[in-house]
Amino acid sequence: GPIQKVQDDTKTLIKTIVTRINDISHTQSVSAKQRVTGLDFIPGLHPILSLSKMDQTLAVYQQVLTSLPSQNVLQIANDLENLRDLLHLLAFSKSCSLPQTSGLQKPESLDGVLEASLYSTEVVALSRLQGSLQDILQQLDVSPEC
Repeated sequence: GPIQKVQDDTKTLIKTIVTRINDISHTQSVSAKQRVTGLDFIPGLHPILSLSKMDQTLAVYQQVLTSLPSQNVLQIANDLENLRDLLHLLAFSKSCSLPQTSGLQKPESLDGVLEASLYSTEVVALSRLQGSLQDILQQLDVSPEC
């Protein structure tokens, strides 16, 4: 049915974003697990089990990426916007109501960190985002809760 199509589109988009991140090849040079001080606002590598948690997590990444001056990440930030729209459709199909997160506040610590090291912020954000997207992809197969 139509929802299966939304789910398929969601998975395809996730795979596209993961590939795009791979193509920004410097993301390979810093490990996601590496401790970069002050980057605690970037969601860590933990399983994301619900649609609302997925949406919130992606919203934070979107915030972080849109505040980076790198051209690389603008496309990915746009992709995340589209991915969140698809997740909202999925949620709607399950009669979940996802809280509106569009007006998320930028994490306080963001400005200082971005000044300090744009490069490592970008690298860590992208590699963690990639891990989160892979989690989300797996979750979609088991039909996540609200």
